[in-house]
Amino acid sequence: MNQTKNSEFLIINGPNLNMLGTREPEIYGSLTLAEIKNYTEKSLEQDNVKLEWYQSNIEGEIVTKIQEASQKNYKALIINPGAYSHTSVAIFDALCLMKCPVIEVHISNTHRREEFRQTKLTAKASTIIMEGLGKIAYLTAVKSQLF
Repeated sequence: MNQTKNSEFLIINGPNLNMLGTREPEIYGSLTLAEIKNYTEKSLEQDNVKLEWYQSNIEGEIVTKIQEASQKNYKALIINPGAYSHTSVAIFDALCLMKCPVIEVHISNTHRREEFRQTKLTAKASTIIMEGLGKIAYLTAVKSQLF
């Protein structure tokens, strides 16, 4: 697919996602975040998209990144807020600033996990929620906006 309109995506990853590959591989798989990034970018080579990746373990840094993104013209914001999805009113409030679609992704199916993971504050500010897709979560999120 050859995109001529804005096809720039911001992908934000929250706490502990920098530990993918070593953190609970039975839940999150054995790929690192860098390997998931490479897989996603390689899979999208024909789609003429630009992906900006960002990861932070610090809530305020994620809020600042979202606030900055709200002033730009992204096709979509894709966010895996990690554990902050269950607790962060600040990230929820920042996501409400976005004018473009917000796609929340989770590598694991949170509904098959601990009860506290099944409530996501940030999901209420999201246009689409995808979970349980493993390494294809980010790719599927981008592809969902190319049609």
